[in-house]
Amino acid sequence: MNTTVMQATDRPAIGLLRTVLGVFKMRIGVLIMITALGGMAIASGPGLSLAQVLVLALSVLVASASAGAFNQYIEADSDRLMVRTRRRAFASGALKPTPLWLLAIGALLAGAVAAAAVVLNATSALFIFLGAFFYAVVYTLWLKRRSWLNIVVGGLSGSFAVLAGAAAVDPTIGALPLLLALVLFLWTPPHFWSLAIANHADYAAAGVPMLPVVVGPARAARIVYANTLLLVAVSLLPLFYGAGWIYGLGALAGGAHFVRKAHALARAPGRGTAMASFFASMVQLSVLLAAVAVDAALR
Repeated sequence: MNTTVMQATDRPAIGLLRTVLGVFKMRIGVLIMITALGGMAIASGPGLSLAQVLVLALSVLVASASAGAFNQYIEADSDRLMVRTRRRAFASGALKPTPLWLLAIGALLAGAVAAAAVVLNATSALFIFLGAFFYAVVYTLWLKRRSWLNIVVGGLSGSFAVLAGAAAVDPTIGALPLLLALVLFLWTPPHFWSLAIANHADYAAAGVPMLPVVVGPARAARIVYANTLLLVAVSLLPLFYGAGWIYGLGALAGGAHFVRKAHALARAPGRGTAMASFFASMVQLSVLLAAVAVDAALR
């Protein structure tokens, strides 16, 4: 009987925890954190201590989480208009968007940047701040409702994460980290535009000028394919700057998979092919970052 009562009591607490974590977009935060570790791995310089690696990872994760929470706070009214986002905590009313949330979000970002500045260096801390700033302010407040370039510029958040990881090793950023940051910059548009094609009616209803809303799903699909080809070509450039064959194999394998799905999307635009392209972009990035880590470990 007591066990049953305890389980019933725990369920609301677990549900609340999941709701709060959902506000911070932790899955995106973890991906951004991994890209920062990729930047660290590919940089040339003395290795970081375990404590420094942990501070780098947690600072990037917390900064990204604060930007994600700010995005949901600001976008609550817009999120209610979209099937994909209407169940988010602020949009659904599960949590109230009080000013205390802004205070907490600001404190999290300040703490993350300060920790990076003290334990790592000022350059790495600056890049961590810029990653959160570009997503929260440049993308969410400035561009999202004004231009189809919103996600292109907002995608710099991932690039700044790579640079933060590289700067933690050496504030003088070398060619390999810069190229990986460029890869992340080129990865974000076809990744997100694939998702936007699948949900273009939602974005149209919410008045958000994502590329498929502005130019139509068919033309957007062709742009995704062209952008994916450029992405894969650029992802091979590190081979000319010291990256090893394991990196090249990962770039080719993941890139070929993404190109195949993006080509299918361009030939037959639809929700199914768009989601396949979206998931292929995740596979491509995951394989690429894994190859970065293995290649760096063997160098």
